[in-house]
Amino acid sequence: MTGIPYVTLSCAMSLDGYLDSARPPRLALSNAADFDRVDAVRAASDVILVGARTIRRDDPRLLVRSDERRGERAAAGLAPSPWKATVTATGDLHPSAAFFTAGDARTLVYCPRGEARRIRRRLGTATTVVPLGDEVRMADLLADLGDRGARRLMVEGGGTVLTQFLAAGLVDELQVCVAPFFVGDRRAPRFVGDAAFPWTGERRARLAEARPIGDVVLLRYALSERFGEEAFARVGAHPAAASTVEQP
Repeated sequence: MTGIPYVTLSCAMSLDGYLDSARPPRLALSNAADFDRVDAVRAASDVILVGARTIRRDDPRLLVRSDERRGERAAAGLAPSPWKATVTATGDLHPSAAFFTAGDARTLVYCPRGEARRIRRRLGTATTVVPLGDEVRMADLLADLGDRGARRLMVEGGGTVLTQFLAAGLVDELQVCVAPFFVGDRRAPRFVGDAAFPWTGERRARLAEARPIGDVVLLRYALSERFGEEAFARVGAHPAAASTVEQP
């Protein structure tokens, strides 16, 4: 194993802690300037991870949008956008989803061992299905990404995946963009669910940065000792060619 990837967890939420509204269309929680900041974090990553429910609900493309950043990645010997990864317990994903069809980034689907054969039949050969034990543990997922050469993982949601990474203490850096309004609907998806988190009233997370970006506020929290490593801490820095994810 080449090492566990540095994990940046990134999301936007309302003042009352919701990631979206209860029904379509998707609620815009951020603004153009912050979307560009997130695009820079994507460009500096090797893999972008979202949960299967996010794929079904939002149909995200998960691509680097900036032509300049795509060019910088290409100049470093990288694909225009990072690999895309998801986690599913059931394989309830459609092969026509933008996750699989948008761009030319490689895709990884992590699932329980017992579901792998069925999911491979459902999704075909356009993606790599990776079985991980009787159930998917995020620590095992990180170990597999490390074996594939990934050094930077960006986790973008949804709430279940965010909860799993945070509760397991696997996040090095948390980036939360707070929108200046309330959702006020308990049916809407929340930032995190119920769990025993490492950070409590007795063990507070360290706030590394608080920065207004237009009408939203970016909060960056250092959740591990690795946060201070220069290779990972510089938001927006493009990755070196050495961080290329190898094909399985």
